Amino acid sequence: MPIPVTIADDSLMSRKAVRRAFPIEWEVDITEACDGKQALAAVESGKAEVLFLDLTMPELDGFGVLKYLHEHHTKTVVIVISADIQPEAKRLVDSLGAFRFLQKPLQSEQLREVLFEVGLI
Repeated sequence: MPIPVTIADDSLMSRKAVRRAFPIEWEVDITEACDGKQALAAVESGKAEVLFLDLTMPELDGFGVLKYLHEHHTKTVVIVISADIQPEAKRLVDSLGAFRFLQKPLQSEQLREVLFEVGLI
């Protein structure tokens, strides 16, 4: 049974890059969100067992999404993928419960390792 996955990034090119990095054997049902509000809607509708989340987005940024998820005790596995690699951003992401912080551009092998670590492949 496919795993519901949401890719939240305001850049279409970045969302496509995340899709391309997925392991070929990973069975997923993908939803895309171009801002934080759409990402939360996907979570609320059960379309995000796994959420790939950019930090810089319109409407509601990735930090706001993480804060909401942290406060509402959701079981969504959040993997942040961002070009913002400042130490403070990483600390905040960790404190808000993200499973991992990966730097853009996403590398397929790095993603495979994270998915294996969380037990998704």
